[in-house]
Amino acid sequence: MNTMNYKGYAARIEFDERDDIFVGHIVGIHDIVGFHADTVKELHAAFAEAVDDYIETCERIGREPQKPASGKLMLRVQPEVHAAALRAAALAGKSLNQWAAKIIKEAAQA
Repeated sequence: MNTMNYKGYAARIEFDERDDIFVGHIVGIHDIVGFHADTVKELHAAFAEAVDDYIETCERIGREPQKPASGKLMLRVQPEVHAAALRAAALAGKSLNQWAAKIIKEAAQA
């Protein structure tokens, strides 16, 4: 998957063979924000412009721009998985939150 990041927002990028353009959409928010360009360089500029315009539009209409993630994550797992994670965190000398954040970050970058 091809992605771009700007000001905490991420976009998924695809190539539209029919129109011979790159098309992007911001992911992780409910609002629909898209952009397109002919070249990669123009695509970077179009993405930044789309994010900036989204933020400015939200401010103008008095609404908070949606953020891709709050940083709070609640998981429900089997008690055995919870216990195993607690042990692994303790063995690593970390809190469960610190340990889980590290593991999730590593898995997401894979």
